[in-house]
Amino acid sequence: MTPEQRLAELGLTLPEVVPPLAAYVPAVRTGDLVYTSGQVPLVEGKLPLVGKVGAELTVDEGREMARICALNALAALKSEVGDLGRIVRIVKAVVFVASDPGFTGQPQVANGASELLAEVLGEAGRHARSAVGVASLPLDAPVEVELIAEVS
Repeated sequence: MTPEQRLAELGLTLPEVVPPLAAYVPAVRTGDLVYTSGQVPLVEGKLPLVGKVGAELTVDEGREMARICALNALAALKSEVGDLGRIVRIVKAVVFVASDPGFTGQPQVANGASELLAEVLGEAGRHARSAVGVASLPLDAPVEVELIAEVS
């Protein structure tokens, strides 16, 4: 089953690539690696939720925002390589979580992105990961995800 077929089976549609919010490009390929820029959970140009996880958002809401970020990152990858089937492996995911100062559940929030990648890409979606709590993110986004992928 192709990644696009898995997306359809999950009831998901790959969105249009989120336009850059500043002076950068959504993804860059060098050799067999593609690096995505950080992707926030924009849906049709808007953030469904804003604020810090552990204050304005629950862990489950943060996890859902991380899923959206991962979907946006897959769109950025596809824009660079043309077909998600060319992804050999997601090498690394970095998940930034805008966190209340006492919040320590960043790994649980990051699981939203990691689980989506595994659901869509199977074994190729399993990856190394960092889950990092930060004071704030662009547009008051609760989560931002960047990926490094090996491609054929």
